[in-house]
Amino acid sequence: MTPEEKQLLFDQAANENPWFTADNVSQALLSISQLLNQQKLEEWANHYSMDTVNPKRVGVVMAGNIPMVGFHDLLCVLISGHHLMAKLSSGDTVLMKFLIQSLVDIHPSFANYISVAERLNQAQAVIATGSDNTSRYFEYYFRNIPHIIRKNRTSCAVILGEESRDELLLLGKDVFSYFGLGCRNVSKVFVPDGFDFALLIESWHSFQPIIHHHKYANNYDYQKSILLINQVPFFDSGFSLITENKNTVSPISVMYYETYANQDELNSKIQLYTEKIQCIVAAQGWFAKSIPFGNAQLPEVNDYADGVDTMKFLQSLSK
Repeated sequence: MTPEEKQLLFDQAANENPWFTADNVSQALLSISQLLNQQKLEEWANHYSMDTVNPKRVGVVMAGNIPMVGFHDLLCVLISGHHLMAKLSSGDTVLMKFLIQSLVDIHPSFANYISVAERLNQAQAVIATGSDNTSRYFEYYFRNIPHIIRKNRTSCAVILGEESRDELLLLGKDVFSYFGLGCRNVSKVFVPDGFDFALLIESWHSFQPIIHHHKYANNYDYQKSILLINQVPFFDSGFSLITENKNTVSPISVMYYETYANQDELNSKIQLYTEKIQCIVAAQGWFAKSIPFGNAQLPEVNDYADGVDTMKFLQSLSK
């Protein structure tokens, strides 16, 4: 791809979805490229039996919250030997069609295994990603065929209170990448009682340019007005808002926090949100089942959304 072709692709993606900036698309492409490591793919695929595949038409309802977020499902369906019927998000058709065409260019036989569909009434199994509201529709509509239905999820961070400025800077990547729109973005932090947010806010200063994006800025202004009108205390960095809240999913430009007194209380609080948490980040991954700060948007190929093994589901369709 020439630089001119790349710029045209980025411009078309941004015209379709203003959240898909060149930086965000580049980050998403880098993440995908890291998934496509031959050794990692072979080790991953070897965990599953691919000897007897009875190909099925697998419909995939793709989300469009961050660039090319549907790629992992696309990869799983192709690796498992089934036929992909992709229902693209209206906010992410340019990039997904580019990826599909790129795969066909590399391996022309993929054209026989991929189709873009407006309706999935011919699908024999479905993987659908949406909101808590749309999930109820999906559950009903696809009730008679095998399915995976995903709901709203978000990610959280655990702060011990002894983190360095550099570690907190890495946490900022987990918060602000993709404007915080992904399920792997941190929208809530658990902090010890008496935690001083000044160091956190100072550590995130380099993310200040995010406020220059008009849609993000509109959300910041609106959410700040709501907090002021309702007289809710908050910390304001000038480009993000931090406020105490027991909910896990925060609005764009807002991060929720909750305090804990000790490790037992922290464990109990996180346990309450297990069904809504995609991943947990902590400095150097010290907290149980967490990943290091800065790695939330770099999932491995076996990091399945909602903790449901997509490949195992696809493998079961051949039985």
